[in-house]
Amino acid sequence: MGNVTSNVAAKFAFFPPEPATYGVTKDDETGKLVFAGVSADKNVEVHQLTTKSGNKVVATFWRHPFARFTLLYSHGNAADLGQMVELFIELRAHLRVNIMRYILKTLMVRFLTFDLFLNVLMAF
Repeated sequence: MGNVTSNVAAKFAFFPPEPATYGVTKDDETGKLVFAGVSADKNVEVHQLTTKSGNKVVATFWRHPFARFTLLYSHGNAADLGQMVELFIELRAHLRVNIMRYILKTLMVRFLTFDLFLNVLMAF
């Protein structure tokens, strides 16, 4: 019975909202990537990174003016950045850190440590 419960919980846990609550577009004036559908924050930079395997990954850098450290935040494909904006704002403010956030891309359904290593290298 426990296995059925965990399977049902896993199915509910990994459903991001459809459609996503945010989008990534290019600003016509500056040519920089920006979020659509999320309040503008001058201390947030949006980047498109390429993994060694050629995947394109959207990453954000949440800058704190007095930060001495940067938190690397990896999250799975089921997370929705639009729903996590408040979390990043609170983490940045209370911990006084910069936050580099990217979607954790894996090459297989099951997670591999090697995939994590490649993603961390990509973020730096």
